[in-house]
Amino acid sequence: MTDKPQFVEERGQKVKLNNLCSRGKSSLRQKDVSNDGPYAVYGASGLVGTMASFQNTVPYVAVVKDGAGVGRASACEANTSVLGTMQALIPREGIDRDYLLHLVRSLHLGDGFSGSTIPHIYFKDYGKLPVRLHSPAEQKRIVDIFASIERQIKVSKQQLDQLDSLVKSRFVEMFGDPCDANGNKAKVKVASICELRIGPFGSALHKNDYISGGHPLINPSHIIGSSIIPDADLTVSDDKYKSLEAYHLLPGDIVLGRRGEIGRCAVVQDKGFLCGTGSMVLRPRAGVRSEYLQRVVSFPSFRQALERNAVGVTMKNLNAKIVGAADMCLPSINQQDDFISFTKQVDKSRFVAQQQIGKLQMLYDSLAQEYFGD
Repeated sequence: MTDKPQFVEERGQKVKLNNLCSRGKSSLRQKDVSNDGPYAVYGASGLVGTMASFQNTVPYVAVVKDGAGVGRASACEANTSVLGTMQALIPREGIDRDYLLHLVRSLHLGDGFSGSTIPHIYFKDYGKLPVRLHSPAEQKRIVDIFASIERQIKVSKQQLDQLDSLVKSRFVEMFGDPCDANGNKAKVKVASICELRIGPFGSALHKNDYISGGHPLINPSHIIGSSIIPDADLTVSDDKYKSLEAYHLLPGDIVLGRRGEIGRCAVVQDKGFLCGTGSMVLRPRAGVRSEYLQRVVSFPSFRQALERNAVGVTMKNLNAKIVGAADMCLPSINQQDDFISFTKQVDKSRFVAQQQIGKLQMLYDSLAQEYFGD
């Protein structure tokens, strides 16, 4: 095996991934990150701290090798490090770092893992995968095309962020801080305005209960922003779903992350979902709009209060008693409806931006298949 691959333009010719890159250093643990220097350290979720030294001296690609987000690839700059949950891939001579990034993403290394197991991928295995190789000039052309698409996606995501900020500002303008202890507005206990129920105990579900394409379980990791993004592999059969009727999520329910990623919450829009073991259900009673309650529960001061009161040492947990005892303001139903009407107008603009992101992502995937696929 030569360190310098031979470039080919014919689509029928391939090389192994490990011809294009080698393993970099990725041995740090989170507790090793001392925050005593200027050099960045990255983990699966992004920047996790800094150190006085670094492990990788050139720009490289980092791939999540186990746990949540397995297979996700990101670009890292020179003179940085990654945690041991990541694998640093160092481009060989003549390989553009960003070309390697898009090529690795096209492999979808995280696909095919069951949601009930902790996935692991290793370079010694996927490094043997056949991949396509282009000349340096063609690599640059491909990178420039993908960079243009990603810039457009970034603009649309910034528009979404601005719209989110607009809704948050409107909420504060109308209602103030819903948890403000110094305010003059009357407070109610969460338990007085909704039914609360935690997800099923782990013993209620077994490994063989999980199937592909069934009824999705909703855990905190499936709540992105204020939306629910289910995992097609973390689902159960019709029979198991029916046996857990007490944990069905109904349209209008609030599903709240109660363990690990505390405070993530979203309004349930569809039938057929099941509350996961790491979540809980808030089912509003008459006089409470789901959209308003979701905004309160996701408000920073409310989330902070929940985190302060959470129990547990190794992993913080919420229960129905803790959430039910929380105080919040409850404006009139007309005021709630006015706010919801405003958010629906903003949602029209959100829909346009989300559509644009979807179209751009489809274009990215199509070109990745064209450049790197069979």
